[in-house]
Amino acid sequence: MKNSTVFCLTLDPEHEDIIKELSFIPVGLGNKKFSKNCFTDKGGKNISIKNPFYGEYTFHYWLWKNYLKRINSEWVGFCQYRKFFVKNYVNTKNITLDELKKELFLEFENKENYDCILGNKFSVQNYKFSKIIKHHLYYFLNNPILFFNKKKRNLKLQFDLFHGRKNLDKAIELLDEKNKKDFKIFMNTKNSFNPHNMFFCKTKHLESYYKSVFPWLERCEEIFGFDNLTGYGSQRIYGFLAERFLSYWFTKNLKVKELPIVGKDLSSYKYL
Repeated sequence: MKNSTVFCLTLDPEHEDIIKELSFIPVGLGNKKFSKNCFTDKGGKNISIKNPFYGEYTFHYWLWKNYLKRINSEWVGFCQYRKFFVKNYVNTKNITLDELKKELFLEFENKENYDCILGNKFSVQNYKFSKIIKHHLYYFLNNPILFFNKKKRNLKLQFDLFHGRKNLDKAIELLDEKNKKDFKIFMNTKNSFNPHNMFFCKTKHLESYYKSVFPWLERCEEIFGFDNLTGYGSQRIYGFLAERFLSYWFTKNLKVKELPIVGKDLSSYKYL
């Protein structure tokens, strides 16, 4: 990609060559063995042991502490082995690798008027009724207005329902004073966020984001720990907190452009 460094994170070593074919830099996470040419979250100063709880943020930490100052490109970006930024939405069900490559967002405008690219917002208002019945019926019955007034279904409610009641409140209290009030307002008033912990930003801004999010997550460890986190919604709580904070922080501090994110698992191309 012109004037940018873009990392693509994967759990499968067989994705390395495919990721390179797509003009991305492969990053291997998890316990499988990757080639020496693949970036990882290990070596140097790292928190790779926390990957089951932090998800992709163990690589972000590694990048911050070990490699960020070596990136010379104007832009830096991140995608995943099954999610990608595209210029326009496209159906990826039967898309070939060459067709996918043509659809990827790969070039910045010469005179861009933005500092960051995030995925199109994901609304939390449209809960499937089957999920309400299965997981949250008692809560909705005690708060019947939620059945009829979707505007009441904000980001805080969604986080409480899927990632533990009161956990968000506890985490917000540990934020620095600069962000505590504004992030609380964001979570209580917004009904959508930019998903998947994926973004592009001008490289000069990335360290400021890392300096905000990682000290906060580390303080959160004192409350949530690791030993008693069970189930995907709880085990990955640090990644989910970071996902909401990312949406807030970039939209507050930078000029943001939104692009579609489409799903296509690179495993479907492994044997080509």
